Amino acid sequence: MISRKLSVAPMMEWTDRHDRYFLRLITKHALLYTEMVTTGAILYGQHDKYLTFNNEEHPVAVQLGGSNPTDLAECAKICETYGYDEINLNVGCPSDRVQSGKIGACLMAEAELVADCVHQMQAAVSIPVTVKHRTGIDNLDSYEFLKGFVKTVKDGGCKTFIVHARKAILSGLSPKQNRDVPPLCYPTVYQLKQDFPELEIILNGGVNSLEDAEKHLSYVDGVMIGREAYQNPFILASVDQRFYGSQNDWLERKTVVEQLIPYIETELAKGTRLQHISRHILGLFHSQPRGKLWRRYLSENAYKHDAGIEVIYSALEKVLKG
Repeated sequence: MISRKLSVAPMMEWTDRHDRYFLRLITKHALLYTEMVTTGAILYGQHDKYLTFNNEEHPVAVQLGGSNPTDLAECAKICETYGYDEINLNVGCPSDRVQSGKIGACLMAEAELVADCVHQMQAAVSIPVTVKHRTGIDNLDSYEFLKGFVKTVKDGGCKTFIVHARKAILSGLSPKQNRDVPPLCYPTVYQLKQDFPELEIILNGGVNSLEDAEKHLSYVDGVMIGREAYQNPFILASVDQRFYGSQNDWLERKTVVEQLIPYIETELAKGTRLQHISRHILGLFHSQPRGKLWRRYLSENAYKHDAGIEVIYSALEKVLKG
């Protein structure tokens, strides 16, 4: 059974397989999510390009974007064959591009359709199907609207709701602004748990520390961390001990780099460019002495066409010795 007590949010252009492998070296238990993958990309693209992941990434969930119940069910079956532990439906992304494809937060206005999508997906697979959504959209932002949405989708078979604790404004704000401008309202998510105690309610949005996560866990079943886990990944180093009772030895940043090196070497041998991996580890020495040297050296050298593993060794030497 998957534990969603602490998870890392799906983030476009960030949580790819390289990033997830790296994060798994820091935490063995936090649930990791893919970037959103659209049904069209799976049905009409290359499966492996979008769905292949490393076995070490478990537990790992795939997030799907779409609104056609039949297509979503077919994609769910395909994803299950790849070995994912959960399938999540994106009902929270506010970008114009996904709205035009009837994907993301705009679906909150069509709860019956979302319920049908969940129902058909769940009937097609044996792994959990979850929904990630906002507290509301535009003027549909009352608690009664949110409660009605959750009830309808629950009746479609969804048992786990990941709630970004702010509404989305679908016209007039960019996706970036939608992550900051609408105010956070954690009590709204807490209230959902009180009103639906039988459901698993996961809180997302503005969680920047494990101390914050612990406070939220007094009211909800789990917490999802987003940008902070990417920009300051070592925040996850104590997750296993703090939330899962693991007795793992204390981890050092240097050890994470050393454990990542064999993976990088394997990927380089396959033709992967170093910058495609190194960009995810820039924040490893966040707020540490000489951390800027690490970021600067990688940023200035990893993008070069002939960049090899020596760039990682040199960056590590600079941050350790100054």
